[in-house]
Amino acid sequence: MSETAFEIHPDQTGTALVVSVAGTDVATYVYRPDTPIEESPKPYLYPLKTLSGAPVGVYRPHDHRWHKGLQLTWSHLSGDNFWGGPTFTPGAPGHGYVWRENHGRQLHRDFTAQHSDGGSAHLTETLQWLSSGGETWIGERRELRFHGADPDAGTWALDFATELTNTNNAPLSLGSPTTHGRPGAGYTGLFWRGPRAWTGCDIITADGQDGDAAMGSQAAWAAAAGDHDEIDGGATVLAYAGTTSAPVPLKWFARSSAFACLNPSPAFDTEIELQPGGSLRLSHRFVFIDRKLDHDELEPIAKRFTP
Repeated sequence: MSETAFEIHPDQTGTALVVSVAGTDVATYVYRPDTPIEESPKPYLYPLKTLSGAPVGVYRPHDHRWHKGLQLTWSHLSGDNFWGGPTFTPGAPGHGYVWRENHGRQLHRDFTAQHSDGGSAHLTETLQWLSSGGETWIGERRELRFHGADPDAGTWALDFATELTNTNNAPLSLGSPTTHGRPGAGYTGLFWRGPRAWTGCDIITADGQDGDAAMGSQAAWAAAAGDHDEIDGGATVLAYAGTTSAPVPLKWFARSSAFACLNPSPAFDTEIELQPGGSLRLSHRFVFIDRKLDHDELEPIAKRFTP
């Protein structure tokens, strides 16, 4: 096996697959999570690590227990919450978030493909999205590809593609808190939450809308660069906005205060209407880099990994 070869193997519980490269377990894909319904059970990638084994994710932080590494979520889906936690409800007291019994869940059905060819590893999965009432609303075909491992550059990459098909007999509305009236809260879709130590880290975008200016932008890529706790040095997580089949543009929910996150939101401020039998296709790429980079240092890597 070459030093950049990827391997996939099941964990001891039979509920997750571990992806390793160059002797390091860089990602664990938990496809049958032991998650309370209030956190909207769904598969997730955690732990997430750089090639040196440094952590680049967080699991069930005290402020948002439903945040778990990197996961595909949806905060407002025809009245149900596939995100977890309270639901933003216009007119509700305080900040408008209310605990409701409206949590949906994603169920793993099968891996239709699973293989590694040395330079990359592939997973193809089918899932069902069940509403809070137990109805199947969405059938999903998900593909994960792990690739781009370069020990000299300290990089590896994840491609995440999904096709969400409305299996309900009525249209589905896919939105976010912003589409329901809360400005600047357009989080929905593929969401990465950074380590606690990265609170206040640098947020960098392709077009220079850095820091707070990244929120709601349409940059081709965005990155978070932070320092580790416990171990020396830092790392950078680079994410590409990717593609969507919807007419709604992808926009960034990205920030480092009160916590670090990157989320290419497919419904930041405009809902997507998915008709019965209709499908939404999304594709994104994340690159994990084993050192902290600034904009100029990121540009050649971003160019190299551009999908």
